[in-house]
Amino acid sequence: MSRNLNLIFLGPPGAGKGTQAKMIVDKYNIPQISTGDLMRAAVSSGSSMGDKVKGYMAAGALVPDDLVVEILLDRLSGDDCRDGFILDGFPRTVGQAESLEKALEKRGMKLSGVVAMMVPDEALLKRLTARRICKECSASYHLEFLKPKVEGKCDRCQGELYQRKDDSEEVILNRLKVYHDQTAPLIDFYQKRKALYTVDGNKKIEMIFSEICDIIDSLN
Repeated sequence: MSRNLNLIFLGPPGAGKGTQAKMIVDKYNIPQISTGDLMRAAVSSGSSMGDKVKGYMAAGALVPDDLVVEILLDRLSGDDCRDGFILDGFPRTVGQAESLEKALEKRGMKLSGVVAMMVPDEALLKRLTARRICKECSASYHLEFLKPKVEGKCDRCQGELYQRKDDSEEVILNRLKVYHDQTAPLIDFYQKRKALYTVDGNKKIEMIFSEICDIIDSLN
């Protein structure tokens, strides 16, 4: 690689960011970094930053953007990030994007590109409400893409399949509203910085992966 691949993956819930990120990790050997995982690890570590995070969480308050960015930058200094990274799930707001931009600039770092997976709400709703989980072994199925052999029964243990509460239409519609209100403005934010690359996330997984690889290869 001629330079680091510092990437952000954007997209609504169910767009396939996590699936694509894992495939990119395997091909380009850069880590996928989730701020949710970082917050949990910080709390478990017992560090001073972790104690601050724990305090906010215990009070039911949002962890301030500056603290999240501080923990994120600490993670980005790891040896496995020397060739780059994929941020999945951060930033979620324009405010967080601005904090991240300033912090990276101070370290002489910059983003290579922001990949936004675009999927219509109707397709996301259909995709997310069709997930089913086994009550016994927690195996995951999808009524369109990964159907059980017998309707309502797990292939592995014959346990009963059910729909999780957070996969209900009401919950998903709320998650999509939050995305459109808080996160979708990032598309315009990064477009103005000429850092945005959009991908049709309503295609087959392999086709989306191929498009993302073409984008990444064009950055080097």
